Amino acid sequence: MIRANMIGLGLLVGLTGCMDTVNADATASTSSATESSGGSTGVDGSETTGQPACEADGLEVHVEGATGTLEGTLQLPARCSRIAVLIHPGSGPTDRNGNTVGQPGMNDSLALLAEAITELGYPNLRIDKRGVGGSAGALVSESALRFEHYVDDIGVWQQYLRDEGYAVVVLGHSEGALLTLLASGVAGTVGYVSLAGPGRPAGDVLREQLSAQVVGPLLDEALAIIDSLEQGVTVDSVSPELAPLFRPSVQPYLISWFAYDPAAEIAGSHDVLMTLVGGTTDIQVPITELDILAAAQPDAQTCRIEGMNHVLKAATLDPASQEQTYTDPSLPLAPGLVACLEGFLGLVETAVDG
Repeated sequence: MIRANMIGLGLLVGLTGCMDTVNADATASTSSATESSGGSTGVDGSETTGQPACEADGLEVHVEGATGTLEGTLQLPARCSRIAVLIHPGSGPTDRNGNTVGQPGMNDSLALLAEAITELGYPNLRIDKRGVGGSAGALVSESALRFEHYVDDIGVWQQYLRDEGYAVVVLGHSEGALLTLLASGVAGTVGYVSLAGPGRPAGDVLREQLSAQVVGPLLDEALAIIDSLEQGVTVDSVSPELAPLFRPSVQPYLISWFAYDPAAEIAGSHDVLMTLVGGTTDIQVPITELDILAAAQPDAQTCRIEGMNHVLKAATLDPASQEQTYTDPSLPLAPGLVACLEGFLGLVETAVDG
């Protein structure tokens, strides 16, 4: 049986769990915004003034997306920076805090990241994507979901932050790095952070992950399915062992995702400052993926964080060391990560204020 947990197939198996709408309790919202710039309200419920708000911790906010309500948490430091960081989680049923529904324990990686960014003096908004947590109701149909829908949702959140008076830095973790890259050209976006983002197409990554865990006829079947999906052709018959990855209802989403090559996307012309971050002990998205992205976009800054794994914490390559970081939220962020982001956000702020 394919071992679908935080150590194995983390990038892709996690994706398919998102399609089973997560019925998590949503916390009460205190503000809202619509897609149009004229329909936004401020963090205190008043009409927006175009001036950033200051000093409010953990405000629950929501916007109306194309298929329902999307929710997130806005943190505001005492310093009224004009830069706000939009934090997008990775694949599967991973919530705004970096925790994945159905996996044991919590790591709180993105909650810790948001707190660190707040302490640096920058507002930040971490979000539940459609189908997860407070945004569970926005996932209408598994078979109708496409990769681009997540990009559209990011655009709604970008509009919300612009209405609040901010210039936006988009930060995506894992799969979220490609999603935020595709959204980085939206007006008002001034910076992009790839955090543990893959450099190769998802189909290539999945082939590698499956080849390390599956053998014989089942592997042959899996590889043949990937080949077919990359050609835009669905497969009707899927073995039960492979159904969590390739059931027919999720295949249209996979087709839409497999079409993107992160290296090719980042190599294009971009009008935002960029930084690429990877950890040397990440066993889900190896550090070699950072090298691929850096080679494709030499103008981007890069940060290689020694000893950082996929959930942004210090770990060795030993499985026990890795697993502890996925289940212990008290463990801090890996040394070096916050300093990397501090330097980059400072450059972005200087460019915006200059």
